[in-house]
Amino acid sequence: MAPPEPTTGPSTPGPDSPKPGHPRPTGPTGPAAWVRDLAMGARFAVTGGRESLLRTALVAIGVGLGVALLAIAASVPHLSAGREHRENARSVNDEGNSRSLKASDRTLLYQAVTTDFHDKPVQGALLRPEGPLAPLPPGVRALPAPGEMVVSPALDELLKSSDGKLLRERFPYRVAGTIGESGVMGPDELFYYAGSDRIRPDAPHGPGIHDATVRIDRFGHEEGGDPVSPVLVVLMNMTCVVLLLPIGIFIATAVRAGGERRDRRLAALRLVGTDIRATRRIASGEALCGALLGLVVGAGVFLVLRDFASGITIRDVAVSPADLVPSPALAALIAVAVPAVAVLVTLITLRRVTIEPLGVMRHTVPRRRRLWWRLLIPAAGLALLLPLFGGVTMDPYAGDFGTYQVAGGGILVLIGIAALLPWLLEAGVARFRGGPVSWQLATRRIQSSPGPAARAVGGITVAMAGAIAIQMLFAGVQGEFVEDLPTHSRMMGVYRGSTPAEARSYTNSFRATPGVRDALVTTEQFAHKSDRPATGFAGVTIGDCDTLRRVAKLDSCRDGDVFIADEPDRSAELLPGMALSMEDRPYDRDGRKARTYNWTIPTSARTVQAVEDPLGRYHRGVLATPSTIDVAALPDPTTDVAIQLEPGNLDAVERVRNTAASIDPLMRVYRMGGVRKESNYAMIQQALLVGTGLLLALIGAGLAATTLEQLRERRRLMSTLAALGARRTSVVGSVLWQTAIPVVLGTTLAVAGGLGLGWVMLKVVNGTVRDWLGFLPVVGVGVGMIALVTLLSLPAVHHMTRPNGLRTE
Repeated sequence: MAPPEPTTGPSTPGPDSPKPGHPRPTGPTGPAAWVRDLAMGARFAVTGGRESLLRTALVAIGVGLGVALLAIAASVPHLSAGREHRENARSVNDEGNSRSLKASDRTLLYQAVTTDFHDKPVQGALLRPEGPLAPLPPGVRALPAPGEMVVSPALDELLKSSDGKLLRERFPYRVAGTIGESGVMGPDELFYYAGSDRIRPDAPHGPGIHDATVRIDRFGHEEGGDPVSPVLVVLMNMTCVVLLLPIGIFIATAVRAGGERRDRRLAALRLVGTDIRATRRIASGEALCGALLGLVVGAGVFLVLRDFASGITIRDVAVSPADLVPSPALAALIAVAVPAVAVLVTLITLRRVTIEPLGVMRHTVPRRRRLWWRLLIPAAGLALLLPLFGGVTMDPYAGDFGTYQVAGGGILVLIGIAALLPWLLEAGVARFRGGPVSWQLATRRIQSSPGPAARAVGGITVAMAGAIAIQMLFAGVQGEFVEDLPTHSRMMGVYRGSTPAEARSYTNSFRATPGVRDALVTTEQFAHKSDRPATGFAGVTIGDCDTLRRVAKLDSCRDGDVFIADEPDRSAELLPGMALSMEDRPYDRDGRKARTYNWTIPTSARTVQAVEDPLGRYHRGVLATPSTIDVAALPDPTTDVAIQLEPGNLDAVERVRNTAASIDPLMRVYRMGGVRKESNYAMIQQALLVGTGLLLALIGAGLAATTLEQLRERRRLMSTLAALGARRTSVVGSVLWQTAIPVVLGTTLAVAGGLGLGWVMLKVVNGTVRDWLGFLPVVGVGVGMIALVTLLSLPAVHHMTRPNGLRTE
């Protein structure tokens, strides 16, 4: 016997209504009744025939995909903790602590070294043991001897490949082994330890030059992280909201798959005497079974996706699949929350359905959806965000600014968009009248049951709104975290102080490097006017006459001359006979009194006009030949490197780095061109891109399943229309219209809500709107996905309009 079809007539008393003098039979009550009925629903889900199995499979797959993404999100704390643990395990104590250590059999000199290869960082350290009991770095079995190095597996593979030919020239060491997994941050990290007998604890150092040589007696130092800008915290919060909220909506939608057929089965149960409460418990049991199977499916999908984690890069290092483990607390929360949501959604859904023994009645007296409470949700979100206008700054020390308030406001606004969609769809299609047959079929279907149409596009509507908002937020603040330099053909570097003769030698070495068009190396020292130490800063450039001619127009020059250079159209701030004072950096003093070098500009100094160096800079200030200043007595000299390359010669960049390493492994030169991003900003942006890709895949799969499920629900209707003479093109057109109408209304709502939320968030972080039309790519991707899924479903529509679709059992 086939289950009763839905009816639209008035409700009649069911056979379970008690009659006078005939008390209702009693059975288990309380928890026992719940257990019995939930178990019965679970049995129906897996043994109720092909239709029940198909519905259970749809629910399990939909919930499983959502659970897999939630498991990935729940793995972020463990991933972060694992990377932090390995980083702390190989870090060393800072310079202040190391100076209290005395050399012994248990100490080691450690010098951090950093370079780049094709814009990927290559980090390492030079090691010099001071005794046989010197500590070992994590993952290293024995310290490398001078001239040897141990490397990470990724660096070992690169050095052995043809792609690493230029990098091999940079390392004058023999590879003596590889670093174990505990000593590297990720599977593709380029890291090494090299033995050296050249490093010493009193080597010059400082920001922009290189890290200090430190003496250590152990590896492992817990470093306090740098404070994060509140703007970045807002970006992180909104990224989590935008990525996770659509997953929750998707899971709630997946639980409702095949609802109409389930309700007809429940009507059959009512016919044999099941009361309404038991019927709802049985329906909850079906949903609970599908959700539990979804947890199993989600675990399997997560394990499959985890193997691809090495393709994700965070801060220039790939993610290790072993680190992608859900936090136990969050995993338990998912395991409890997902089945609970499934049961709750089922019970809420059944409140709008009257299930009687003779059929299913859905809102027999159509009730218009109310707008007022739907508007309260986004209004509450805006009420949380409005007090924060202008309250979030770039200052990482600004203190608490309401982190949860930002997240709560964003969540409420997006939930409000989801709540407004069914009302907007109902109100929009209610005014449609007339038109072609396909249009009328589509509009009447949506008018009679707007809920499924709204659910089909609800997830992607919220995802589009969130993506538009976060895109506006990223674009509005990227100027604070992204630097776009105009040229790739220039390099610069800062190194410890050198004599003018050494600087001249360095210049010749760089000029002889293939691919270098011009190079200039100078010795620099900052000074201030003795009578105005706080404001009168000046630069002192020391070099021979050939070097000084590269930075100024000199009519004549010989050793012993001093010049005062200034930019064109500017008057010199320094004068002959002016007293200057030079001091070392505060971080070099270690509590001692500053080293000072006092010097007076000779009265014979001539004023000259500065010219651009290879980097386009002007060397303003004093230009001095070697005999006029005792470079060895300067408290804080630095070597400035300026290099101009042949445009488009990328290998020249690596050859310049090789030349710098041949001078000293501690000399580092930087490529000036390209886009530089603050590391935390780049990490959040990478997480957003990866999460968006996974979310789009999830929504696409869910949309396809929902579309096919709705077509199955309407199979007999479409076959009937075809049998009565309706053209197949009209039936196919109605399916397209049924997709297009919700998509247009949902996209309109997403654009309005996303732009509004994005504008509000920019006001919170003091950002500005860069491009009001930046949402177009987001809308294009969302609409394109829906169109693709709809087109792929058309063959199924042709199949379902055949006359054999009228057969029933």
